[in-house]
Amino acid sequence: MLVRDAFSVPAQPVAEAEGVTVRWLISTNDGADNFHMRLFELQPGASTPWHQHPWEHEVFVLDGEGTIKSESGEHTIKAGSVVFVAPNEWHQFCAHPEKPLKFLCLIPATGACLIPVAHKEAKEAKGC
Repeated sequence: MLVRDAFSVPAQPVAEAEGVTVRWLISTNDGADNFHMRLFELQPGASTPWHQHPWEHEVFVLDGEGTIKSESGEHTIKAGSVVFVAPNEWHQFCAHPEKPLKFLCLIPATGACLIPVAHKEAKEAKGC
């Protein structure tokens, strides 16, 4: 069994997204062979890139407000919201301009870290 404080795990900047960090709370390094748990923190007005990948993920919003965008539309998210992003679905998380957004994101461990994420060029990307 592993028990630790989430904030003892170092936050790493997300290279493609200014103002976004990720903490790998549970990963293969911890013996988790099936799922990984990550904590994303978006500063006010920050966003993830408009992107897709071949794995699903499940998200639980811990704190703050923002939007999740997909090709089918945009949804407001806040503390307590849950989101399912299907494999290969284009999506983007955006923090409220005045509030940070903090969420847990669970992904399958098998191959997820080895498969490149597809990003659309800035001219094609959705804006926050």
